Amino acid sequence: MNRKVSITILSSLLMGIGINGFIIPIHLINGGFWGVSLILNYLLGFHIAITFICLNVPIYLVASVYDKTYFINGLLGITLSSIIIALLTPLQLMIHLPTLYSTIFGGTIIGIGVGFMLREHISPGGIDLLALIFSKLFSINVGVTLLLLDSLIILFGVFTLKDLRLFYSMLVIIFVGITSTVITGIKHIKLYM
Repeated sequence: MNRKVSITILSSLLMGIGINGFIIPIHLINGGFWGVSLILNYLLGFHIAITFICLNVPIYLVASVYDKTYFINGLLGITLSSIIIALLTPLQLMIHLPTLYSTIFGGTIIGIGVGFMLREHISPGGIDLLALIFSKLFSINVGVTLLLLDSLIILFGVFTLKDLRLFYSMLVIIFVGITSTVITGIKHIKLYM
């Protein structure tokens, strides 16, 4: 199996476990278009994976013009991560931890998945694709860029859903940002697949 496909599957499994096992059961959001999809799900009952794909279309159209490699890798990432995360929805009923533990575990597991994808220049979604493009343009670590964009989404969720408990979501994206920054910053991680 192709290395990029293997890493995308592994990363998507980690993201699916983090989102379905730890974030959704405590009614939090994470960053990126997954976070926006969760906000729309909580507000209007929209299907998370379908909303995620629809939100990504404009970003991928821009990416197809800007950088063909990011576009192709992004299509791989969005397709596999959407399918795998949707398949792992039964985890929402299986894991029930206190909010703080779910926040830490969920953010860290999602961050590991996102980090390994970003190391391979694979985007698991539109915001991550924007972060990859911004980091290339401005020579900023992709994890830092992602943390800033995700923070804006969490703040939007807090004000839209009017639930102060969503401030725990800031911890989620901090753990995702720190973990993905560490993984994308380490030069000598080797995954043999």
